[in-house]
Amino acid sequence: MELAQIVAELRRIVDENGVLVAPADVDPYVHDWRKRHHGRTICVVRPRETAEVAAILRLASDLRLPVYPQGGNTSVCGGSVPSEDGRGIVVSLSRMNRILEVNARNNTIIVQGGCVLQQVQEAAAAADRLFPLSLGAEGSCQIGGNLATNAGGTGVLRYGNMRDLVLGLEVVLSDGRVLDVMRTLRKDNSGYDLKNLFIGSEGTLGIITAAALKLFPRPPHCLTAMLAGASVQTLVDVGLELQQRFPGELVALELISSSELEIVMRHAAVVARPFAAAAEWYLLVELTTSADVAQLAPTLEGCLQPHLATAAVVDAVVASSEDQRANLWRIRHSVTESNVREGMGLTHDIAVPVFAVPAFLDRAGAAVAKRHPTARVVVVGHLGDGNLHYIVMFSHDEWAAVGEKGRFQHELGRMLYDIAFEFRGTFSAEHGIGALHLAEMARYKPAVELALMREIKALLDPHGIMNPGRVLPAREAPS
Repeated sequence: MELAQIVAELRRIVDENGVLVAPADVDPYVHDWRKRHHGRTICVVRPRETAEVAAILRLASDLRLPVYPQGGNTSVCGGSVPSEDGRGIVVSLSRMNRILEVNARNNTIIVQGGCVLQQVQEAAAAADRLFPLSLGAEGSCQIGGNLATNAGGTGVLRYGNMRDLVLGLEVVLSDGRVLDVMRTLRKDNSGYDLKNLFIGSEGTLGIITAAALKLFPRPPHCLTAMLAGASVQTLVDVGLELQQRFPGELVALELISSSELEIVMRHAAVVARPFAAAAEWYLLVELTTSADVAQLAPTLEGCLQPHLATAAVVDAVVASSEDQRANLWRIRHSVTESNVREGMGLTHDIAVPVFAVPAFLDRAGAAVAKRHPTARVVVVGHLGDGNLHYIVMFSHDEWAAVGEKGRFQHELGRMLYDIAFEFRGTFSAEHGIGALHLAEMARYKPAVELALMREIKALLDPHGIMNPGRVLPAREAPS
């Protein structure tokens, strides 16, 4: 079928405004927000209903037409950008953005896949409930993408990853069949849990069009603090102590290096410096409670007092107003955009066991300093689950002078991932695989695990049209 005929057929399925072909209209969909991954597409299709998605995939299956599902396009691994060959279509769920049901009595919310995360948070809050997934891109990322990448964020310590927040899904398969497992039960032991195949699959098995998600009672009180530590070991010890002392209240433990804080101070708008004197490391702590928050603060201060007395914790600030709390979180949520302005940050989404974080940072820091002495190591991470965004930062001028950038990045990543694996860690904790980490999948994933993934892919996408070139490396991929 000619390209013009494909576009005409897609417009028949959706509508005139639902298919974008003009270069200016298509442009936002064919590169990622950091402008590091670029592709081309026949057109961008924006369905409004599940039936339209099903019709699109039936057509694509018949034509063997590659399909690149896209949510908010906030991926950092190239998973949401089409390939450069321009043979496929982008399917954007941006018009499938309705809240379908909020049930406060069942603590559930049912939403379409194109709902922006912030929209879901606000719908939950309007019902006096909490949807706890929170991350820097929450104003633009979409629920379908959050599910497809099993997003983590800052609340994993208390509430888990996106996988832990899902009760049911509606998924359109590659041949246009609709899998409806939109249950809102907490317990259902009737056979295989098929929904979990699609969470974290990055659009390679089907398109998530709707989801039933868990809500939680909204905690009436919140206590937020930031600690300045003399070493990362101190803050790991304090974090483990806080988990023991506040097992039901601790929501977040966010680690920030001094290098990261200084970058945020240079580039983020309307952010106040939390401490007059600098420290090596910082830890953002948040607790929630249904009890009197006035009783929580003295308990927290009592836990910190021995560490303050020995100067292991150099300083601590406890937010006394919502404005102060917002400022502390603004620091954390400003890191990605600030890093983009600062230079070329090569980000590594590493996780190691929490107790191994200090040893990993020592080993990795020494290796980077030896190989790239002009680079700065910038770290921000979720200390409660051992997920570190380990960023090797180069100035824009330094990066411009680097030859064979792809090889340079690959060799740096391999060095760091090898160290992480010595600590029984991973190269992808929450960002996913996309097109960026295919070599790492081939190198670090056991052969049986990869084989089973390929068999599942072949079963659900026999023609290989769903987000090709993502997640699964080619069989001959280098190791």
